[in-house]
Amino acid sequence: MARVELRNIANVDGAWFCDTRCIDCGTCREIAPETFGPARGHSVVHHQPEPGDEAAELGAWLAAQACPTTSIGTVDHRPRPGRLYPREVEPGSGVFDVGYCSESSFGASAWFVTRPDGNLLIDSPRWTEALARPFEEMGGIAHVLLTHRDDVADAQRYADRFGARVWIHTDDRRAAPFASDLLEGAAGEPTAVAPGVVAHPVPGHTKGSVIFVVDERFCFSGDSLAWSHERDDLTAFRGATWFSWTEQTGSLAALAERASFEWLLPGHGARAHLPAGEMHERLLGLVTRMAATP
Repeated sequence: MARVELRNIANVDGAWFCDTRCIDCGTCREIAPETFGPARGHSVVHHQPEPGDEAAELGAWLAAQACPTTSIGTVDHRPRPGRLYPREVEPGSGVFDVGYCSESSFGASAWFVTRPDGNLLIDSPRWTEALARPFEEMGGIAHVLLTHRDDVADAQRYADRFGARVWIHTDDRRAAPFASDLLEGAAGEPTAVAPGVVAHPVPGHTKGSVIFVVDERFCFSGDSLAWSHERDDLTAFRGATWFSWTEQTGSLAALAERASFEWLLPGHGARAHLPAGEMHERLLGLVTRMAATP
């Protein structure tokens, strides 16, 4: 629960606020950029939802439920409007944002996908029965797919609860010694994990980073690729490349050659939905920009 006594003084006046326990993961700013913004190493409310603006109010609640440090709330302690997560990204898609981000993964988003041959959890939220119960109602989890070492969080608890296989690239395996399946190969060497589910190694952010593409529609990119509200375009995180920017440039070029998708659903950064052809062209453009700044 957000703590009023720790309310950041940089919040604008009004009911909604962020407290100073915020770790500046940026999750709220990606979920509800109209309400939240940055301020000296924290997120704060930079615009209060207008009375009667149900979309803005819902965005603030979604951000509050996702916040890894529970630093978002209201001064009047108004009740949350029912179950918010898991939340389907598009009606009928079977792909869900699960909220409940973990502080151990610096607030990275995780995703749940329902499939006839076994449901998927891509990266891990923090452990909570508020997610385990709906996962169970939707058929459990067959595979936990880890994009890289940073976003493992409580993956083992979810895997143990549902008897799921856990996948991670061998170069990041130390972060998940409980993994049942190790991915191998370099950029440009995809692996089929399950029908319609392909793992693309993308060394760069970490040596063992992987992007998972599902049904040639949904790209789960971890911290290797995201959408930027500021640039209104695809981006990669030059300042958070722990292994190699050159390798990441090459691995995203290989991804552009071998994968097609419409939805980009990252761990950090904004999500995006574009026609596959436009997404491809923007990815090629990003690779060109990256190559120009080695």
